[in-house]
Amino acid sequence: MSQQRRRRRCEGTAMGAIVLDLRPGLGIGPFSLGMPICEAFAQIEQQPNIYDVVHVKYLDEDPLKLDIIISFPDHGFHLRFDPWSQRLRLVEIFDIERLQMRYATSLIGGPSTLATFVAVYKLFGPTFPGTYDKDRGVYTLFYPGLSFAFPIPTQYADCFHDGEAELPLEFPDGTTPVMCRVSIYDSSMDKKVGVGSFMDKASAPPLTVGSLYMEEVHVKVGQLHFYIISSSWGRVMVYGWWSAYPFGASPQDVWTELGRPCGIYQKQVDQMVIHSASDPCPRTTLCGDYFYNYFTRGVDILFDGQTHKIKKFVLHTNYPGHANFNSYIKCNFVIYVSDFGDSFPDTNAAKQTITPSTKWEQVKEILGDCGRAAIQTQGSTSNPFGSTFVYGYQNVAFETQYHLMPLSRYAIK
Repeated sequence: MSQQRRRRRCEGTAMGAIVLDLRPGLGIGPFSLGMPICEAFAQIEQQPNIYDVVHVKYLDEDPLKLDIIISFPDHGFHLRFDPWSQRLRLVEIFDIERLQMRYATSLIGGPSTLATFVAVYKLFGPTFPGTYDKDRGVYTLFYPGLSFAFPIPTQYADCFHDGEAELPLEFPDGTTPVMCRVSIYDSSMDKKVGVGSFMDKASAPPLTVGSLYMEEVHVKVGQLHFYIISSSWGRVMVYGWWSAYPFGASPQDVWTELGRPCGIYQKQVDQMVIHSASDPCPRTTLCGDYFYNYFTRGVDILFDGQTHKIKKFVLHTNYPGHANFNSYIKCNFVIYVSDFGDSFPDTNAAKQTITPSTKWEQVKEILGDCGRAAIQTQGSTSNPFGSTFVYGYQNVAFETQYHLMPLSRYAIK
């Protein structure tokens, strides 16, 4: 579909403790709350000597159920991305001895600086009493956009009660608690985020007004138009521009609205010709067609090599486990399969819609059964995550990684 961008394999030997700037309510080091997952990978690739061991964790059976996590085991922290928007919602430092944090001009954590309750309170200043989770035996101290968790030994558990508790500056034996976890989250929602159930309260900060990230792409099945409507703050809001791309539009039309493509890929062979044996006008497998790749919008546009007119759109969902993961930003498409005339209904009011969150069983309920799926595979060397399944309808094709999973890719032609 497109030229595969070179990716660095993140592996190597364990490194010593690194120093990252701690930014309460904003992020840590080069990683900022709200950043798309592709930007996080870009930061990792720019500093391979630091981030040489990287794990990506997700629930392959249902990638929208749990966070997508980028973990740095050698440095004791990981990044939690919202599975739907794929934006950073929470930073967790889970091994304080492996990461040294810098706040203002002071350091805390790492192998040489013990992160005690007294040290934290001295560095960050007064705050309100925290909360004690009796079941976990953890006391959490909160600051705006920042929380610190301290384990409480069982012999001192009776000194605290569930809920709000006094500051445990020191235990009866004169020792002070040592920090076990740090959480960094957006403070604009005025929520307390910590371990356990508190972790789920973190959300990515709102997008800035005018941001084009996750803009809605509206598609009508059965009509030769492809609409992009700018949106903001979770609602569809038409402002600035409304672009319609009909089949047959020229490259100049696309450049005018979307700008220069991120890449252009020449398609050498049309592998689907063999499935068109009943076509009254036989075609050759040799192909001069070419794609405009808009990686930052999650869209590919295919032009006919002879007429130079649009003949296909490909919309990508960027789910982990797919061969193209992190090559495209997620395309937030809304496909309408009912006849609404020339207007688009409100997304919530339209029941016959297909989005990146729609599972394949739901697609079949809307469009009907299309029969067996074609198997798409690149071999274990190119893609260790296995085959995908392509289901074809008239003028429409869907690709999914599992029969029950959300869509991986959508093509209209």
